Amino acid sequence: MAARAPHGNNQPPKVIVKKIYIEGHGGHHGGAWKVAYADFVTAMMAFFLLMWLLGATNEKQRKALADYFAPTLIEFKQNSAGSNGLLGGSALNEPDNYPNRAGQTGTRAMTVPADASGGSNVGTGDKGSVKNRAAMQAEDRKNFSRMRATLQAKMAANGKLAKLARHVRFVQTRDGMRIDLVDDAQYSMFGLGTTALVPDADDLIGMVASSIRDMDNPIMIRGHTDAVPYGNPLDMNNWMLSSGRSEATRRRLHAGGVQDDRFERIEGVADREPMIVDDPYDPRNRRVAITLLYRRGEFGK
Repeated sequence: MAARAPHGNNQPPKVIVKKIYIEGHGGHHGGAWKVAYADFVTAMMAFFLLMWLLGATNEKQRKALADYFAPTLIEFKQNSAGSNGLLGGSALNEPDNYPNRAGQTGTRAMTVPADASGGSNVGTGDKGSVKNRAAMQAEDRKNFSRMRATLQAKMAANGKLAKLARHVRFVQTRDGMRIDLVDDAQYSMFGLGTTALVPDADDLIGMVASSIRDMDNPIMIRGHTDAVPYGNPLDMNNWMLSSGRSEATRRRLHAGGVQDDRFERIEGVADREPMIVDDPYDPRNRRVAITLLYRRGEFGK
């Protein structure tokens, strides 16, 4: 049975729909402004990065950066045939490149003339980029012979040092000319067990210095001792003694006018290279060897 409408009216009840609108509070909770702000920060970062690159790079580096982003770079590399690579488009077996066979000179890629001028004749002639080593060694041998004769004449003319002539030996080696100052049972160049030169030996090394100071050859000094041991090797031993005598000889040569940059090696080998192999205790094993080394090839001279 149908319900009876109020007030005796059979009309259906009215339905009221209420719509509620929520205000946006000015829109400040929206997300659009965040996107815009992020774009702004990104643009500013890119701007400051660009400013930093402009200030921190030179013109060549800026051009390299520009070429990297240039759209024509790929086409350039495709058409360059390797000319922008390590060898600049040339091949290893070209006549002027690195010599890998007898017909190649290698002068263009491997040498630079002294006056920085190029050409097909670089490295040839009287004053080429590198002197012939065999010719330099031949010249050095002549200078060594001249020095030897001069030093022997000086010793012979000095009555005080003439008696030391037998303690001086000249030996031609594969490295150059070696001057051995050798002790014996009656004479020692240094005080016993010390690095102090005796007066006659000091004068002798000074005479050697005056004979070699005007030469250009590098110098190597090597000290040797006999096999006589020390009581306490922690206080002094033959390694320390041979090295100290080499250094004392270097100082005396330097005081005699030999330039410091000519000294290439100062060594002490103790009793490891005896002159008298059969008797390591022989006093003749005590010696200092001054070697005038062959000059190396020099550029532009």
